[in-house]
Amino acid sequence: MKYWEKPFGKEKPKVVDGEIYIIPDRCKGCSFCIEFCPNGVLELSTDFNKKGYHPPIVVDRDKCTYDGLCENICPDSAIFIIRKEDKVETE
Repeated sequence: MKYWEKPFGKEKPKVVDGEIYIIPDRCKGCSFCIEFCPNGVLELSTDFNKKGYHPPIVVDRDKCTYDGLCENICPDSAIFIIRKEDKVETE
């Protein structure tokens, strides 16, 4: 009976790739996405949306892990992420 295919730690880590989309006119400027992002990917823009708030912008896309925290924490559903499945594997 085989319990594991590979010993723990021998699997190659998968790097997730994707895109971050922000709908500026939905944003109310709560900044939850900026405050709770562990990697500092987002920042407030200097532009105003239709409601008069500063929507977030992506400042460092390479730091994003596409974990969906900003997407889930946004009360206005102004951010969504599309993940690309198993695009890149590291050695």
